[in-house]
Amino acid sequence: MHGGDDSLSLDLPDEAATLALGGRLAQALVPGLSIWLVGDLGSGKTTLARGLLRGLGYDGRVKSPTYTLVELYTLSRFNLYHFDLYRIADPDEWEDAGFREFFDQSGVCLVEWPERVAGRLPVPDVRIRLEFRGAGRAARLDGLTEEGKICIARLSPC
Repeated sequence: MHGGDDSLSLDLPDEAATLALGGRLAQALVPGLSIWLVGDLGSGKTTLARGLLRGLGYDGRVKSPTYTLVELYTLSRFNLYHFDLYRIADPDEWEDAGFREFFDQSGVCLVEWPERVAGRLPVPDVRIRLEFRGAGRAARLDGLTEEGKICIARLSPC
């Protein structure tokens, strides 16, 4: 693990490590945060989301909302909106769907494939880039706002 005040880089040797990172991130979240999950297909975005939701106490099925575009999880601390924008072909679809209203101070927005609606989303508080590294993965977490930097600072060491 290494990084500066506003970033953190981690090796994730297996699925358990990715789930554990999600659990740690869950403890650092506060309402109003927007988190982007960036990476190729199979890089662990949905696994990280599953770990995050488990860390928040959700024990139901967690799947990527590829066809519905957004899945709402009503949790005790806040609502979590899990977006998967992979199937959006035109950024105007984002505007037409009316999802912008979910990006307020009351919930947390977790967005997979944010690049599909480039320029339409608010700046994320935290961007998590997942990449293949050998048989495992690597994660880089960047705090892009003051709230995002605080969130990364709350993450305890592995």
